[in-house]
Amino acid sequence: MLLKEIRSKIGNQSLNDELANILNISYDAAHRRTSLKSKFSLEESLQLAKYYNISLDRFLENTDNLLVRKTKVVNKTEDLHSFFENTLDILSSISFSENSVIYYSAKDIPFFYTLSDTPLSRFKIYVWMNLLSSKQVFIPFQDFQPEPFNSKTKVLKEIYENQNVIELWNDMTISSILLQISFYFEIGLLQKNGALEILEELNHLIQYIENKTETNPRFQIYQNELVHLSNDIFISNGTQSTMAIPCNMFGYLLTNDAKTCRETLNYFEHQIKNCKSLNTAGNRDRKLFFNKMYRQIEQLKEKI
Repeated sequence: MLLKEIRSKIGNQSLNDELANILNISYDAAHRRTSLKSKFSLEESLQLAKYYNISLDRFLENTDNLLVRKTKVVNKTEDLHSFFENTLDILSSISFSENSVIYYSAKDIPFFYTLSDTPLSRFKIYVWMNLLSSKQVFIPFQDFQPEPFNSKTKVLKEIYENQNVIELWNDMTISSILLQISFYFEIGLLQKNGALEILEELNHLIQYIENKTETNPRFQIYQNELVHLSNDIFISNGTQSTMAIPCNMFGYLLTNDAKTCRETLNYFEHQIKNCKSLNTAGNRDRKLFFNKMYRQIEQLKEKI
C-alpha cells in the first residue's frame, strides 16, 4: 500500500531509483523492497512518509485514526509572522492550476484580507495578541507597535487573491470585528478617532469584496443561513488536497489524508447546495446581504 501510494506520486519515474536515492541504499536493495522480497524498516517507512507527505495511519486497519500536523503556537507577534510564513510555505507547496480551488468557511473575515500595514490589520493583531498570550499586558491601541508585515505576507495575500476561491459567509461573519472594536473602545483602550478609522477601513474592505463578487469570475461567495461557520480552509488542485481545521483562535491542524479530504470536499459541496450564491443572485439579493453589513458598521459608528 505504501509503494502504491508512492507510485501515484512519482508518475513514470523509476520507483527503484527513487527509493535508492531517498533511503541512501543500493539499487538492488531498493529492488528487493519494491519486489516485496525485503521489508521496509520502521525508520525507512517514516522517512518515505515524511518525504512524500503520506499519512501512515491510512494503512492501519482502524480508519478512524488520523495523522495531523499543527501550526506553531502563537503567543507573540513574531509567532504570528511565523504563522503567516508557514501558511505561505503550505500554499507554495501546492501546484495550483486552473482547476484548483480554495474553500473558506468564513466565521470571521478571512485573515488573507488583513495582511497589510493598515489600522484594521494592526488592530486585528492587537486583538489576537491580547486574546492569545497570557503574558500580554493591555496597552492602548495607539501605543501598540507590532512588527510590520514583510514581503512574504504580501505574497501570501497575492496567492490567495489569484486563485479560484469559494467563501461561505453569513450575517455573523462581520460580527466579531465589530464586537472587538466596541469592546476596546468601551474600556478606553481604543480612542474614538482610531475606532472610526478602523470602521471606515472595514467599510472599504466590504465594498472591495462586494465589487469582487460582481467582477471577478474566479471569486465566489455564498450566503449560508443554516449553520454556524467554522473558519475551516480546504484547498484542492484535483490531485492533492489539504484541510486546515482551527484548533484555537490562530492555529490550525493540517492533514492531507485522502479519505478525510474527500469527505471535507463533499461537506463543502453539500453546504453550497443549501447556500445562496451572491455571484449569480440578482442585484437585490446581493445588495440586501452587503447592506446589512454596511448598516452594522454605520450603527457602531453612530454609537461611538
